[in-house]
Amino acid sequence: MDFIKTARELADLLYEKNLGSINVKNGNTEICITAKFCEYNVPLMPATAQEIPVATAPAVPDSPAEQSGNFVKSPIIGTFYAAPAPDKPPFVKVGDKVEKGQVVCIVESMKLMNEITSEFSGTVAEILAKDGEAVEFDRKLIRIE
Repeated sequence: MDFIKTARELADLLYEKNLGSINVKNGNTEICITAKFCEYNVPLMPATAQEIPVATAPAVPDSPAEQSGNFVKSPIIGTFYAAPAPDKPPFVKVGDKVEKGQVVCIVESMKLMNEITSEFSGTVAEILAKDGEAVEFDRKLIRIE
């Protein structure tokens, strides 16, 4: 296998398909390529709420419960999953203590499972997305106090 040629072809595929990462293993050789920015300059992997620049007008809270705390937001468009697998317990539940950098959910996009980490330490006050629900970029997923 021509390592450099293969790596370039995979990088081109990553860009063309707007993927977050590609991992290929052939025997003892493994190539892992991760995109740093997509077309809109939004980090794809790892995804944390504070890494994403957002220039929007202040939003009016949807409910009184959303007025306080910090929010873990979706860095990409995809499907929200609360657990690592259907038969596994959720990453977090309301009332759980979380630490900064802890995985709190997954957003699947283009068949890639993107682990979403909390940028905040605190207590999970509310889970705002339903398991299996489609989520948009910058959607509030979890409220942490």
